[in-house]
Amino acid sequence: MTHDTSGAPTSGNPTSSPRTPTPLDAVADAYVRDSAALRPDEATMMGLPGHDHELPDLSPAGHDARADLDRALLLRLDELEAAGEAPVDAVDRVTLAALRERVGLAVEQHEAGDPQTSLNNIASPVQDLRDLFDVMPTGTVEAWENVAARLNAIPDALAGYTASLRWGAERGRVAAVRQVRAVVEQARELAGDGSTFTAMVRGEEAARVLDDSAACSLVRAELERGATAARAACAELADFLESELAPQAPEQDAVGREAYARYSREFLGAAVDLDETYEWGLAELARIVAEQEALARQIAGPDATVADAVAVLDADPAGQLHGTDELRAWMQETADRAVADLAGVHFDIEGPVRTIECMIAPTQTGGIYYTPPSDDFSRPGRMWWSVPTGVTEFTTWRETTTVYHEGVPGHHLQCAAAVAARDTLNSWRRLACWVSGHGEGWALYAERLMADLGHLDDPGDRFGMLDAQRLRAARVVLDLGVHLGKPCPEQWGGGTWDADKAWTFLAANANMDEAFLRFELDRYLGWPGQAPSYKVGQRLWEQIRDDARSAAQARGEELDLRAFHARALGLGSVGLDVLRDALA
Repeated sequence: MTHDTSGAPTSGNPTSSPRTPTPLDAVADAYVRDSAALRPDEATMMGLPGHDHELPDLSPAGHDARADLDRALLLRLDELEAAGEAPVDAVDRVTLAALRERVGLAVEQHEAGDPQTSLNNIASPVQDLRDLFDVMPTGTVEAWENVAARLNAIPDALAGYTASLRWGAERGRVAAVRQVRAVVEQARELAGDGSTFTAMVRGEEAARVLDDSAACSLVRAELERGATAARAACAELADFLESELAPQAPEQDAVGREAYARYSREFLGAAVDLDETYEWGLAELARIVAEQEALARQIAGPDATVADAVAVLDADPAGQLHGTDELRAWMQETADRAVADLAGVHFDIEGPVRTIECMIAPTQTGGIYYTPPSDDFSRPGRMWWSVPTGVTEFTTWRETTTVYHEGVPGHHLQCAAAVAARDTLNSWRRLACWVSGHGEGWALYAERLMADLGHLDDPGDRFGMLDAQRLRAARVVLDLGVHLGKPCPEQWGGGTWDADKAWTFLAANANMDEAFLRFELDRYLGWPGQAPSYKVGQRLWEQIRDDARSAAQARGEELDLRAFHARALGLGSVGLDVLRDALA
């Protein structure tokens, strides 16, 4: 790694010397180790060994322990600064700013009761516990022993979660009833005969690894016992949510301005003017719609609508895939081609960062997502497609831009490049810090960049990119509109935004299956501030790049975009205010 004065490494020079770790790096590394003991699920996601058999304490006491660790870190940062031991260089300056921003906000959220009362249809403990098993190692008998231990630990984890939800209810902090009902349904599915827990322990991978020896027979018995215990715990949680929590849950979805501002800072790592952002979202949506409508006429004729263009593209046999095997192969081919085309030309892509693995997910939600590589790259970065039951036909025009979003130059490049920056960044910067607005904003930035670089010149692929950007812009309007109680445009019903108007608006701005969109709407209503972080994050990324371009022009130079991207991605995922300051 080589370095410049921004504190961001630029990759590609194997002869440069590793940076000497500083006292602040040691504190950050210790914080990751201590956090892993309290959040073993996050340790598994990062690929840190020693915790794959454990689950976190989700009770109020467990949340208090994590908050105590955070407060202790902030005090230690004060001590280092007072002693003149931090920061010692540009990398340290970014670490210090990022730690203060992220950990300080975590303490603020704990005091507000946010993590203790987390419950929604996509990103709360029920989903986190289920999805954790997708990234666990399963190639050895010992790995399956860890799976069994974790399955058997689910009852205690969910009991702690129930205690936290009761704690919140006693203080008037209960998620909207829409979210409670959604999680009841999900918990019942995990408890049922078709539970993914049972499917996992009886699946092909377990059968391949566990032979007929006595030791393996014991492991198989523990796996069955664990799956049964996990299913029973999920049934018990569903009963609690339905009978005790739902009657206390408010009908109103909106969280209000104070809470929303806190959530927005969580997902952006930046404080933005929420009212100005709402107005910008309306204008950005109108701009994208106009661009998409013009392209629709190019695709389907002079009087064609967006729906007409969708019909033409869906009917084109050249863009159709049949079955999940074809889908996975197309994903892999498209992702690999992007790496080959961009490496050494537009981006620095070296070593294990060049490898991405495309997977069909074991779940059936319809989502497409990315999981980063483990610390040692023994688990590569992976792009997952969760295909709904019964769906066997796919079209590429919608998803070429998605592969760029999840793969290269999107999430895989940014996440894997950070994991690989061992010579420069401490483990907290490389593995533990993730800011949605930075990550999702970069991925949307990457989609538009691929269009600018000529990789979306096919009208269908470009139409798909605009379709995705349109949805992301609509989410800014919807999310802010509902949660802040903003005035709703007359076109969508007038008055104040609510869930019914949001549905009409969303359905008009997204070409997707109704069941998927219903799930998405519930996601926005129950996870405030997250969905806008994609498009707002892209906006902030583009502003930061444009500021760098203006600064270069003031010096009589042209911005070296490849070098700018290397510097920016070399910082790892940090809040967007920290990113702006680091690159200024």
